[in-house]
Amino acid sequence: MFSVTQSSKSEFLDKARQAREDRKGQKDMEKSATHIQALVRRFLCRCRLQKQIRKEVDDYFQASEIGTSKRNALSIFKIARKLLFVYRQEDKMRFEKLCRAILASMEVENEPKVWYVSLALSKDLTIPWLKQIKDVLWTCCQLMKHLKPDILQDNKLVTLYLSMLVTFTDTLTWRIVRGKGEALRPALMRICENIMGHLNQKGFYSVLQILLTNGLARSKPSLSKGTLTAIFSLSLRPVIAAHFSDNLLRSFLLHIMSVPAVVSHLSVLTPEVKTNDLLRKFILFLSREEQCLDICVCLEGSHTLCLLGNLIHLGYLNEKVLEEEANHFVKDLTDMLSYCQRYVSQKKSNLTHWHPVLGWFSQTVDYGLNESMPLVTKQLQYLWGVSVIRTLFSDVLSKKLEIKSEGSLTVLCFVSDLFKRAFQKSTSVRNILKPVGGKRVDSAEVQKVCSICVLYQTALSTLTQIRLQILTGLTYLDDLLPKLWAFICELGPQGGLKLFMECLNNDTEESKQLLAMLMLFCDCSRHLITILDDIEVYEEQTSFKIEELITISLFLNTFVFKMIWEGILENAKGEKLELFHSVHGWLMVLYERDCRRRFSPDDHWLRKDLKPSLLFQELEKGKKRAQLVLQYIPHVIPHKNRVLLFRNIVTKEKENLGLVETSSASPHVTHITIRRSRMLEDGYDQLRRLPANSIKGVIRVKFVNDLGVDEAGIDQDGVFKEFLEEIIKKVFNPALNLFKTTSGNERLYPSPTSYIHENHLQLFEFVGKMLGKAIYEGIVVDVPFASFFLSQVLGHHHTTFYSSIDELPSLDSEFYKNLTSIKRYDGDVGDLGLSLSYDEDVMGQLVCHELIPGGKTMQVTNENKISYIHLMAHFRMHTQIKEQTAAFIRGFRSIINPEWLHMFSTPEVQRLVSGDNAEMDLDDLKKHTVYYGGFHSSHRVIIWLWDIMSSDFTAEERAMFLKFVTSCSRPPLLGFAYLKPPFSIRCVEVSDDQDTGDTLGSVLRGFFTIRKKEPGGRLPTSSTCFNLLKLPNYSKKSILRDKLRYAISMNTGFELS
Repeated sequence: MFSVTQSSKSEFLDKARQAREDRKGQKDMEKSATHIQALVRRFLCRCRLQKQIRKEVDDYFQASEIGTSKRNALSIFKIARKLLFVYRQEDKMRFEKLCRAILASMEVENEPKVWYVSLALSKDLTIPWLKQIKDVLWTCCQLMKHLKPDILQDNKLVTLYLSMLVTFTDTLTWRIVRGKGEALRPALMRICENIMGHLNQKGFYSVLQILLTNGLARSKPSLSKGTLTAIFSLSLRPVIAAHFSDNLLRSFLLHIMSVPAVVSHLSVLTPEVKTNDLLRKFILFLSREEQCLDICVCLEGSHTLCLLGNLIHLGYLNEKVLEEEANHFVKDLTDMLSYCQRYVSQKKSNLTHWHPVLGWFSQTVDYGLNESMPLVTKQLQYLWGVSVIRTLFSDVLSKKLEIKSEGSLTVLCFVSDLFKRAFQKSTSVRNILKPVGGKRVDSAEVQKVCSICVLYQTALSTLTQIRLQILTGLTYLDDLLPKLWAFICELGPQGGLKLFMECLNNDTEESKQLLAMLMLFCDCSRHLITILDDIEVYEEQTSFKIEELITISLFLNTFVFKMIWEGILENAKGEKLELFHSVHGWLMVLYERDCRRRFSPDDHWLRKDLKPSLLFQELEKGKKRAQLVLQYIPHVIPHKNRVLLFRNIVTKEKENLGLVETSSASPHVTHITIRRSRMLEDGYDQLRRLPANSIKGVIRVKFVNDLGVDEAGIDQDGVFKEFLEEIIKKVFNPALNLFKTTSGNERLYPSPTSYIHENHLQLFEFVGKMLGKAIYEGIVVDVPFASFFLSQVLGHHHTTFYSSIDELPSLDSEFYKNLTSIKRYDGDVGDLGLSLSYDEDVMGQLVCHELIPGGKTMQVTNENKISYIHLMAHFRMHTQIKEQTAAFIRGFRSIINPEWLHMFSTPEVQRLVSGDNAEMDLDDLKKHTVYYGGFHSSHRVIIWLWDIMSSDFTAEERAMFLKFVTSCSRPPLLGFAYLKPPFSIRCVEVSDDQDTGDTLGSVLRGFFTIRKKEPGGRLPTSSTCFNLLKLPNYSKKSILRDKLRYAISMNTGFELS
């Protein structure tokens, strides 16, 4: 009973609560409905009102167009107030009509009540009018942001809205201030300033930046010159009105001067630029370091570069300001370039994009900016153009290089007649520049030149993709680098080396600037000498005189050596200093030029204070400085010592590979059998498949004669030497067409038509191995290579500053002269009818080789003639023989480690192959001669022989004698002590086919000069494989002389005995 009553009570309470909630919900619904109805009524009322207002606006403009109502300032003001009250996106056309109406009212003559601006003078309407014009002008700005100037309709609207802004931000066009109204101008100008202040607060400069960027950041600008001038004038007005305040200058630089190439697009700059001395104000504003950094950080990398380009262009156009503010201008540009450099280094990542000026770094892709980058690059080029360089380097260029008369001329004795004439021509113009010292490094002049050099050095390290353009611009003036060298020579108490060595040890700002000047000089000079040809360097002596190159190279050689030896070529992180790369690069360009064509005196490159024995001791101990000397400047070590070092390296490798006879083990020997009639074929078949280590090892050769009979004799390296010499003689014979000879000096290089041999590339690889084996064993072979080919073997053609045109004379001197005559051709090269192709007669057929794709249809012009010259040289020396050279190098390097040859120049490697080009040292030969068959050093025939060699034979005949006995006309590099087998002379009684070797009787007869019969009818013979001279026991000195002379001139044959 109790439970039922309780249940009924809870149900009652639930129903009551539900009823209350339902009533509350009903009330809320009714309240919401009332609110919605009010909102709808309000919306509908507003729509009706807006519709009514728009109708009134439309009726007003329609009536004005058909002329039924007369337009005045007050009516325009009222209709504008209505339009602005209801303005939405759909009202763009109405707003356009309003703007046209306002502008039209301003152009009416002598009707003040029509002029829209007249309302500004009304007491009651001044403030409302001011608010209205601000709203109208900001609406114009807002609309311009979304317009695309390349669309015709949008372009018209841009012009309209700009006209509004131009009209109401300055009183120039206001008719109300003409005549008697001139007194009103100051008050009205304050109104204009008020308007501009309002626009600035809203973001006026951002709008102009967007408009300029939309119109200019493209390959073809879409803004007219008039529009551009209007925008530029508008952007300047707030700055001028605010008397060039820092805030507005900052906005102007950030938003206007950072637009890509904006200065380039203004054909005639607005007068405000020069009248208000804008460039000077920009320079001084940026000269404060914190403000310059603020600007750079806000703009980031690419836009900082755009600002830089515009400032440089302004400097180019305002030479007077640039001259007066050179110090600040240089500092500003240096700071901005340094920021760009830091920005790029910080943005390095795996996800990078390529920038056409700054290189690779992580950046947002801005296609408009990329399209306009060629124009920005063109602006940057003014910095290294003649005009700006003359202005900035005026202190250096104004220096007069002292005149020297011909009477006081002194010519160094080591120079050839050709050089003497060149020197006489050059030194009659000026003194040779040498370090003299005398100029204080803390003087204002030196500081200024140093800061300019820092600027250009920073540009070189920042604008990486146009580095060559910068260097070319800096080297355009022939007198800049010589005068900069003259300036360097005057620095410090003594000039030159000592000052810069002290700078290396000092970490002061002054030292860094001085070293930057040296770096710039080295980078530019290296670039100049690289692009000059031999005629310009040696005959015309463009920029530098030969004696100056000698002085400079001596300075550089000493500087680099001291940097290495004193351990100051690396920073704390172990990275090579940029300075070292610059100085070492310039040094090596001079050294390589000297190797190709000598300009320096004997022993010029050697360091007299460096003892080879000390260097080798340090190399043995693994000292870093000794290794670096060998790596970077091996030429400071005498050539003989480097050859010794090379031989030691080879010997050590032989020991490591077990190729040397020891008490406990014998090296592996490879035996081959060679038919004399098929020497090349048999050698190729049996050796080409051998691994490199087997070729480096001992190879024993057994010859089979034409009758198929094994030849007598045991090969103790002599027979292999003969085999190697014969193989090399055959493969390098031009008749085989594996190699060709150059015109003129007949030096060897791979034949472009070697492909007539089916396996020509395998043959080249085999030849490379055989030449490598000859060098490995120290066997000299008489094979004169063209220097351009040896340069490729050494890998010099992969270096940064290698120039094909410099090597071309070693291939074809006439072809080189013809090509360089095109470079000097004063007329239109197009008249010569050349194309970017090369026609060649290949076995009776004319073959056209295109130097670049489609080259045969491209004409050679004055613009591309330098490219044509280099392309042609590269084709002749590289492209034509690329496969053959690669195969030869592959074979050669399998025997000779390329790093071993880094210590030799190209001519030195030729000497390594073919022996010393110095005259034969007879005393050295006598000292290391071995005698057999009864001969001895005091034997009368031997005495006669040496006397004939020294007194009767010419140098050419002595070379022929050496070739007769050893198969090579040049003596060994290290002297005859290193000739293997040693040079020997043997007394013989019978002809070679009857000779059975020395017997006790033959030796005794030879010793006591007892002859079986008079050998007067017999000639001396030789066995080149053993370096052996077989000499009959002649009875008279005259007979010996005549027979020997005849034998060496006829190059009498031999067979192994």
